[in-house]
Amino acid sequence: MSVATDVISVQRLNAWYGQKQALFDINVSIHPRDVTAIIGPSGCGKSTFVRCLNRMHEEALDGRVSGEVVIAGANIYAPGIRPMYVRRHIGMVFQHPNPLPTSSIFDNVAIGARLNGLASGQALNDLVERSLRQAALWDEVKNRLKLPAGQLSGGQQQRLCIARAIAVEPMALLMDEPCSALDPVATLQVEDLIHELKDRYTIIIVTHNLQQAARVSERTLFFLQGRLIEENDTQLIFSHPRQKETEDYVTGRFG
Repeated sequence: MSVATDVISVQRLNAWYGQKQALFDINVSIHPRDVTAIIGPSGCGKSTFVRCLNRMHEEALDGRVSGEVVIAGANIYAPGIRPMYVRRHIGMVFQHPNPLPTSSIFDNVAIGARLNGLASGQALNDLVERSLRQAALWDEVKNRLKLPAGQLSGGQQQRLCIARAIAVEPMALLMDEPCSALDPVATLQVEDLIHELKDRYTIIIVTHNLQQAARVSERTLFFLQGRLIEENDTQLIFSHPRQKETEDYVTGRFG
């Protein structure tokens, strides 16, 4: 893929679940090496949008998409582009930690690199250590890499999933409410990790927590009923929203 000014450029994106349209003509560019937060009430299309960015939406029953998602100059929905190739470059972290619970901590991180032929032998060992360090987990697990991942705490499992996602060196990292199932201490750990990772990755985070959006992001997108209502610097979204719907949402009048 060639280098482009914007890591992700979305043009005329529409999405459906069967006959029900979930997204309507979304046009937006995601700034590279920024954290972009996506906010909005339940059912507004936030999760559908991020799943369209790495072609996971089409895995849903009767899920379909029209429009373009251009990543580093290539439209991921162009004929001949394989979804697995896209997911190799656009990592995903879900609401609930989803490690392979009976597989070892090491194997959870190594699985993507093995499947994609990125490393083996000592190079694989180094990659696993580097990914766990980037996910701020290495010091906690370095002496028990052979233990099942299911023995980790919820917060550790989520950081393990982040390590697994970045082990294949993606261009961008999508996070769909990554802290909603975590306690406050684990949430703070993940937020600190996001701040560290943004120097290496473009990060898009879906969150219901407006305070979290304000803490971790440089840009914010506000969705309502499947439409992108407003995008701006996070500080301006919360202090001087341009749209009445945005103001009503961030001030708690609905949502």
